Amino acid sequence: MQVPLLDLKPQYRALKSEIDAAIERVCDAQAFILGPGVRELEAAVAAYSGCSHGIGMSSGTDALLAALMALDIGEGDAVITSPYTFFATAGTIARAGARSLFVDIDPATFNLAPAAVERLLREDCERRDGRVVHRATGTVVRALMPVHLYGQMADMTPLMALAREFGLRVIEDAAQAIGAADGEKRRACSIGDIGCLSFFPTKNLGAFGDAGMCVTNDAALAAKLAMVRVHGMEPKYYHQLVGGNFRLDELQAVVLSIKLKHLDAWTLGRQENACFYYEAFERAGLKGTVTLPAALPGVRHIYNQFVVRFPQRDALKKFLGECGVGSEIYYPVPLHQQQCFAPLGYQTGDFPESERAAAETLALPIFPELSRGQLQYVVDCIAHFYAHHG
Repeated sequence: MQVPLLDLKPQYRALKSEIDAAIERVCDAQAFILGPGVRELEAAVAAYSGCSHGIGMSSGTDALLAALMALDIGEGDAVITSPYTFFATAGTIARAGARSLFVDIDPATFNLAPAAVERLLREDCERRDGRVVHRATGTVVRALMPVHLYGQMADMTPLMALAREFGLRVIEDAAQAIGAADGEKRRACSIGDIGCLSFFPTKNLGAFGDAGMCVTNDAALAAKLAMVRVHGMEPKYYHQLVGGNFRLDELQAVVLSIKLKHLDAWTLGRQENACFYYEAFERAGLKGTVTLPAALPGVRHIYNQFVVRFPQRDALKKFLGECGVGSEIYYPVPLHQQQCFAPLGYQTGDFPESERAAAETLALPIFPELSRGQLQYVVDCIAHFYAHHG
């Protein structure tokens, strides 16, 4: 049996006629940049995320960069974030000219640990002239960038309390978490100053290429983000600031608008597949061997990935490949150990939970079109591996 990590072809086949017609309409109109399709998607995604404003961006990475630029974060500034995430989180901080201050993750959820953020602010920082300064680097701590990893929101209540106490702006990196909600039913992106979404094809809501969005409840920030994405221009050819070319493509927007109508059904399919996995791993007697994803009580976990901790992870991944089962390691090298961030001065051992997650975790197939037989085959292959490698 073949079980790919992700197969987007069934999703496309089901929507092909509607998508093809929408693309044809754009081609007939020959209006490709910031047209009505973009405006329609911006309004719909903002409402879906519990926000008042949506600003379409060319990618999730550009959404993060635009958010930093809109908040005037740059040289001499620092942003607190996680070392266990996709590169763009810290990469955009560096591109803005600022410095990442990493703190470790909660081992259960893989998200930023509020206690670690609090220790950094209280023990490693001090107030100078109304600013929060990181003693070791002399940078001014301006913002907090929590990542809602794998489809489950970070614990935003204590993080927001710290942000208010220390005067920090909050950028939610929700690239993997559109539609996720916390125990208070607040959607990802609706709590901080700006939320950033990615519509990369592998996301739960995926485009036919790169696309992203910033959402916010702040009208002034929305207006600034709209300027940032077109070279800081407002009105045309009058540049109030130096921005970038971060525009969302009209073709991507119309595809995403069609897909958005099906997102809740696809999320339900992922949640049902996750429930099957939980029960199947228990039936197989593997719960004492593997550590399944921890969904916090009352939350809406959208399962962009189903990430499990495994003993002998690398050997298991190789075995699953031989069995025809797709899997992926997210992420094999924490950001503080990446060569390009060596100048930040972090050492191996500084963030043990992030390093342990990088060494132990493996993502299994979870996309909604999987059959029960395929899901059971994944568990059977893992059970067979541990029966012979226990």
